[in-house]
Amino acid sequence: MTFPITLATPVRHPGPAPAATEVVVLGGGVVGVMTALFLAEAGVRVVVCEKGRVAGEQSSRNWGWVRQQGRDPDELPIMVESMRLWQGFSQRLGQGLGFRQTGVMYLANSDRDLEGFEGWLPNATANGVDSRMLARCEVAGILGTSTLWKGALFTPSDARAEPWVAVPMLADLAVQAGAVIVENCAVRALDVQAGRVAGVVTEQGRIACEQVVVAGGAWSRLFLAAHGVAIPQLAVLASVAATEPMPEIYPGAAADNDFAFRRRADGGYSLAPGAEHDFFIGPDAFRSFGAYLPVLKKDFRSTTFRAAAPAGFPDGWRTKRRWGQEESPFEATRILNPAPNMATIGRVQDSFARAFPALGRPRLKATWAGMIDTMPDVVPVIDRAPIPGLVIATGMSGHGFGIGPGIGRVVADLVQGRAVGHDITRFRLSRFSDGSKIAPGPSL
Repeated sequence: MTFPITLATPVRHPGPAPAATEVVVLGGGVVGVMTALFLAEAGVRVVVCEKGRVAGEQSSRNWGWVRQQGRDPDELPIMVESMRLWQGFSQRLGQGLGFRQTGVMYLANSDRDLEGFEGWLPNATANGVDSRMLARCEVAGILGTSTLWKGALFTPSDARAEPWVAVPMLADLAVQAGAVIVENCAVRALDVQAGRVAGVVTEQGRIACEQVVVAGGAWSRLFLAAHGVAIPQLAVLASVAATEPMPEIYPGAAADNDFAFRRRADGGYSLAPGAEHDFFIGPDAFRSFGAYLPVLKKDFRSTTFRAAAPAGFPDGWRTKRRWGQEESPFEATRILNPAPNMATIGRVQDSFARAFPALGRPRLKATWAGMIDTMPDVVPVIDRAPIPGLVIATGMSGHGFGIGPGIGRVVADLVQGRAVGHDITRFRLSRFSDGSKIAPGPSL
C-alpha cells in the first residue's frame, strides 16, 4: 500500500449500509475503527460511515509514533493501556502491522529542554513507564554521531508502526468481529426525534440507530455545529516526507526542536518538523481566538499563519455551514489532501544533514500533509453531548494514532454505559462552558 491513503486507494469496504443498527460511528480513522472493534467484540451492532477511505486523512498521514513519552498526565494512563493493546494486536496480526518497540527519544537542544524533560519524568514513574534521561555521550553512542544535543529523554518501550498499513488492518479486524464499515458514505445529518438520536441520514439513505459517535477528526466541529453543539476545535497542517532507503541511524523515533525522524519498515525514514505547522485562518479561527491564546503564548513561533482557509477545508470561507439533508461538505471533500509546505520540508532536510553529515541531505521519495484536529488545551473531547444518544470523540491534537486503541476502548464502554476504567473528567465537553481554566497541561 502506498502512503498516505488517497482517493486513488481502492475501496475495500463498499457496503451497502444497513437500514438499522445499534451504533453508528462517523469517521473511519483510528479512533472510529477502534471504537467499532471494541463495540463489535462486545456484541454490539455497529456501522462505521466513512466519507472517503478508511484512514484517508490524518490516520495515514501522521508520523507513525506509538509513544507514552511526553504525554499529558491525563492522557498517559490511557496511552499505557494503548501500548498493551498494540502489543496484543501485533501478536494477532503479525509483523505486517509494522509495530516495533524500538524506543523514542526527545533530544535536548538546550538546558531548558533538559529541565522540561526532567520535570515530566515523575509522570512516567507514576504510570510505570520506563522513561529515563540520557547524557550527551549516551545520545552520541546511540545515534553514532558527534551529537549536537545536550542529552535526551528516552523511553525504550515506546514504539513505531506503519499508519497507512496498520489502521486498514485494524479495520479488517473490526469487520471480522462483526462491525460494518462503509466507505464513500458520508453522514449528512443526525435524525433527532423527540429530542434524542434516532438515526443518521447518509448519502446512501437513513440508518436507524440508538447512538452515534462523532469521531470525524478535523471535520467534527463542522458536523456538530450544524446540530447546535459547539466545540472550539481547529485544525493545523502538518507536513511530512518519506526518504529513500538509507543506512540505519537508529531503529526508533526521535525529535528535537527542528526535526523529527522515524525508521520505516521499507528502510527509509519519515521526516517532519519538530514543532512547526501551518494554520489557515477561517471563520472558526476568529470565533475561537480567545480560547487559543494560552497555547499561542506557549508555542506561537512554531505556527505559520496563512491568510485564508482554502475551499474544501472544514474551516474554509466558502465551506457550507448549513446543508440540511442535501449534499454536504463531507461529500464535496471525500479526502482532505492538502499540499505540504515544501519550504518546511526543505528545512527539515537541512537539519537532518547538519545532524548526520556522513549521510548528507536525504533524498525524498514522497511528501504529503495532513490536518491535525486540535483543542485549546491540547487534549481531546471524550464525552456525551447534550443531545441524548450522541457521543463525541475528537480533538486528538496530533496524539491520536498511538493512543487510538485505548481511546476506542474507552469510547466503546462509554457508549455501553460501562465504567471506562480511567478518569476522563479532563476531557469533558463542559470544560469550555463551566468556567474551567483552559490551558495546555504539562506535556512535551
